[in-house]
Amino acid sequence: MNHTFELSGRGRLARSVSAATLAAIAAGPVPAVAAEGVIEEIVVTVQRREESLSDVPLAVTALSGDFIRDVNLDDVKDLISFTPGVTGNSKDSFIDTINIRGVVTNDFGVGGDPSISVFKNNLYQGRNGAVVTSLYDVERAEVLRGPQSFLFGRNSIGGAISVHTRRPNFDGTNGYAELDIGERDHLVVEGAINATLSETLAARLAVYSSEEDGYVDDVFDPSNADLIAHDKQAARLSLRFQNDATDVNLMAEYEERDQSGSIYRATEKGESWETLQAIFGVELDGNGRDVDSDFGLGERDDAEILSLGLEIEHDFGFATFTSITGYTDHEYQYAEDFDGTPLRINDYAQDQEGDYFQQEFRLVSQTAGPLSWYAGVSYYKENIDALFTQAGDEDVMCQYYSYAYYGTAYTCADYYGTFEYDPNGLVERNRAKGEYEGWAAYVDLTYAFSDALDASLGLRYTDDEKNFRLRAFDVSSELGPYFALGFTTEGYLEDTRSWDDLSPRVQVRYRPNDDWMYYGSVTAGYKSGGFGSFAIFPDVPFGTIGVTPDQAVPNAFDPEEVMSYELGTKGKFAGGRAMADLVGYYYTYEDLQITVAGQGGGILVENIGEVDGWGVEGSLNVMLSDYLDLYLAAAWADSEANDVQAACDGLDLCEGNSLPGLPEFSWSAALEGNLPGRGGQWVARLEAFGQTETGGGLEHDPAGEQPGWEDLTLRAGFRADAGWEILAYVENLTDELYYDGVGPLGGILPAHYFGPSRPRTFGVMMSWTVE
Repeated sequence: MNHTFELSGRGRLARSVSAATLAAIAAGPVPAVAAEGVIEEIVVTVQRREESLSDVPLAVTALSGDFIRDVNLDDVKDLISFTPGVTGNSKDSFIDTINIRGVVTNDFGVGGDPSISVFKNNLYQGRNGAVVTSLYDVERAEVLRGPQSFLFGRNSIGGAISVHTRRPNFDGTNGYAELDIGERDHLVVEGAINATLSETLAARLAVYSSEEDGYVDDVFDPSNADLIAHDKQAARLSLRFQNDATDVNLMAEYEERDQSGSIYRATEKGESWETLQAIFGVELDGNGRDVDSDFGLGERDDAEILSLGLEIEHDFGFATFTSITGYTDHEYQYAEDFDGTPLRINDYAQDQEGDYFQQEFRLVSQTAGPLSWYAGVSYYKENIDALFTQAGDEDVMCQYYSYAYYGTAYTCADYYGTFEYDPNGLVERNRAKGEYEGWAAYVDLTYAFSDALDASLGLRYTDDEKNFRLRAFDVSSELGPYFALGFTTEGYLEDTRSWDDLSPRVQVRYRPNDDWMYYGSVTAGYKSGGFGSFAIFPDVPFGTIGVTPDQAVPNAFDPEEVMSYELGTKGKFAGGRAMADLVGYYYTYEDLQITVAGQGGGILVENIGEVDGWGVEGSLNVMLSDYLDLYLAAAWADSEANDVQAACDGLDLCEGNSLPGLPEFSWSAALEGNLPGRGGQWVARLEAFGQTETGGGLEHDPAGEQPGWEDLTLRAGFRADAGWEILAYVENLTDELYYDGVGPLGGILPAHYFGPSRPRTFGVMMSWTVE
């Protein structure tokens, strides 16, 4: 979790004969090679119909399930590695670091919505703690860039990640088993079995287990186990009924995750760090992959997630009707040492539970003619309950702030004369409860003026209502609510707000020949308002005790809006042996929801200013020869923020600056070779991805900058015609040390890195497939 006050967030080889399985145009890792030696088109359903990816007028990356397994993508956030224009992974169950074209979720509480939405089998996956699930037995994944208002039941203002698991098939009994063994007791067991129960009924059971010891030493307490470890188990049962007109899919999935929370290490730069050194003489032991933190509340990132889904599709002839019903229930426990130092400044914990119900109905036209359309309605209802705990050392607080204000570091006993220390330190707790529901209706019309030219017009109406309750508990320390919140309440403060929006989209597509397609679009995006989990309105003097419901309500914020423009092209050349994708975009983002420091105390979520962003993204997939294939993807981006004084201490020092989490360049590449062997093929592939520097907050503070980095992986082995394979790999080949991100912070909290990279790792993967 990355809760800053700034505008920042929180490999195995392909199974086809060629690395062309790895890529699909901006589409990333892809389609198989057709028998005639050209790249085969990949089919996706991002526009409600089955279409060739190269015909879809959207910036979308499609990754096959085989590719996802082949390159060891562990969970839904790892999909960004080979997606141009998407950056910002993290090694926890939060998605507030995922960055699409600079757009990121800036609130880590439970009163808002994510800017990047995640869907599994068309079901919205919800919020931090429940949204991050493991990737196993996957058919494909699609990463869509830019606002998505018409393709899913929920709005997604920045982009969307959509995962489709394998459905039961009617090909009899078949399946696979896979074993992956590596350093640090890395052990992954994955498998699935499919059974045809009758002519109309089939079932599929998939299981997954992954564990690995940590690689981060806790030099503060060497007796602790190494950190960034995990132990995950999951299972999914799918049933499918199918006849001539109806296709019914029922899915039940359960996952249990036990792993480390985010690991932070101060950058050892900047004014905050220098002040801590002056007062406490603090130094960090260990190297850049070690952590020197007290972990006063422990460290954990544990979740239990139950998901149920039912999809019914019926062909009426003139149109296909689809009903999508889903329910998710989760429990989540999280703890970290946020300050990244051996001082007890800000330990953070979150205990959360919630459930989410959703229903969507849609109708997609199937008749011939120049006019095609789809329409739908959707509904959701969510309940969320989260207890937040933040803790620090009383003397650390007294000494720091007395030094800041008076130039002398007084202990609490020195400053107050008499002071009774609390054995638990300064502990502030608050609870947030939300009941949210909303509905939406959308329609999209496409008219073909000719075989080469068509245009689409879409409208979506969205209505959201949120009831939110916030309680800040009494503080036992004599300091009172001194740091994290700055207030306590008498019971719950409560408010209910509703928001609605009408979002249009216009698309034009031109296909002059069978090889190339050109498109342009103008899309409005929207994300509903919400409530901050750590502040109230009106603001109260710092340290206020017992705020009553007639004095204040939870901090509410308004919706975000964006207008996005895209021009792009997709096509093939060199006789079908090469495919390319290129898109340019520009957007204007208004009323950005970000976290800032409240005037009296607490972490305030506020709407600020305007952000303009622009960039170019593209990819290239080339069959260099019958034995060698190349995939390249890259993105260039820039942005400018204005009227954002609230995020920068009320000053103009951030005006005109670019968004901090957006790298100027990001890229990925893969070079694969294969040679025929007796009874199979010898295969090898070199993969790479990386980015230029980011961070420094909206003010571009050098203390919070993240240097650029690159990650290389080598895989090689033998794939037998009989259905088995064995592959060896070296991930992070050069043992590059980099971090998931950086937080510039301020005041008593020093700038820090989070999520040190996994070191060079050797392993072997073996698999068996039964057709």
